[in-house]
Amino acid sequence: MKNSKELRTWLDDFKLSHPLVIAGPCSAETEDQVLEIARELKNSDVSIFRAGIWKPRTRPGGFEGVGEIGLHWLKKAKEETGLLMAVEVANAQHVKLALTYDIDVLWIGARTAVNPFAVQEIADALQNTNKIVLLKNPVNPDLSLWLGGLERLYNAGIKKLGVIHRGFSTYEKTKYRNNPEWQIAIELQSKFPDLPLICDPSHITGRRDMIQEVSQQALDLNYDGLIIETHCNPDKAWSDAAQQITPSTLKQLFVDLKVRKESDDADDYNQKLAGLRTQIDELDAKLINVLAKRMKIADAIGRLKKERNVAVLQSNRWNEVLGRMILDGEEKGLSEEFILKLFKAIHQESISHQEKVFKN
Repeated sequence: MKNSKELRTWLDDFKLSHPLVIAGPCSAETEDQVLEIARELKNSDVSIFRAGIWKPRTRPGGFEGVGEIGLHWLKKAKEETGLLMAVEVANAQHVKLALTYDIDVLWIGARTAVNPFAVQEIADALQNTNKIVLLKNPVNPDLSLWLGGLERLYNAGIKKLGVIHRGFSTYEKTKYRNNPEWQIAIELQSKFPDLPLICDPSHITGRRDMIQEVSQQALDLNYDGLIIETHCNPDKAWSDAAQQITPSTLKQLFVDLKVRKESDDADDYNQKLAGLRTQIDELDAKLINVLAKRMKIADAIGRLKKERNVAVLQSNRWNEVLGRMILDGEEKGLSEEFILKLFKAIHQESISHQEKVFKN
C-alpha cells in the first residue's frame, strides 16, 4: 500500500458534493422492513444501503441474522431504489453468497478484523474483486492489526478499499459504547491520507441521542463519510435498538451537520494559523523538556527506593496524585478522560524508569 491514491478512485466515482452516506438497519428482519427503509432512504443523501445478514453475537441464543434469504431482499431493494447494497461478511462462505447476489459493498466487522486468519480467508475469497471492501477497526485498539488487515486485502488485488472507524472496546466505563480513540484513526489517516475513512457513530455511541455529536466530530476531522444504522421503528428493532435512528431523523441530521472545508487559501487565515502553530510547537518543546526533567526525578526516587528496599509502586500516592490532577485539570478546561490517559501514561513511564534503576 505504498500509494493509496489509487484506492480513492471508487469514492471519487460517486461524484458527491457531500460526505458519503451509508445507512440502513442493523439487521435485515423481514422483506417488508428492508423495502420500507430502502424506500424511505431513496431520495436522500444516502448512496449505499446497509443491512446485517449474519450477526455475530457474544453469546449464543441471540438473533444471529436471517442469512441468505436476506440477500434476496437486498437484491429486490436495489432493483426498486437504485441504491447500492452493503453487507458484513465474516468468512469465505459469506463472501461467496454476497458475490452471487451481486452485493456492491462488503465490510469486514470488528470481531473478524482481530483474526488475521479470517481476514486472509476473506481476502483470498475476494481475490481481484472489483467490489468495494471496507475494513472496520479491530475491537481492541491495535493500529498494526488494522493496517495488517488492509495489507492482506490489498495484496489480494483488491483496489476499492476503505476503512470504517467504529470505536474500540474498553474495560473503563465511558459515555461511549466503544471508545472512539480518535488518535488511532488519525494516525492511520496520516499514513494513508488517500484511503477513504468512514465513521460509524452508531457503534461508537450505542445511543441515538449522541449520533449527531460524533458525526460532527468525524466531519470536523475530515472523514470521508458516515455509516449510520437506520430503522423505521428503532425501538422495535431486533438488534441494537438503542443506537438506530429513523430515516426522517437521518435526513434532518444531514441538514444540521456542518461540512468543513479541507483548507482555506486566504492569506490572513494562513498567517494566523502559522502563528498559532508556532506557539503550539514552542509549547510542545517545553512539554518534552518538563517531562524529561520529571523522569530524572523519577530516577532519583527509584535510587532512593532501591537503597531502602521499598517497592516501586505506591498505590496510595498514585491515587492521590491522579485525583488532584483530575480536579486541577477540570478547573483549566481539561476533561477527566484526557487527564486519566495523560497521567496514566506518565505514571507508567515513571514506573519503567524506576524499574530500570532497580535492575541496574
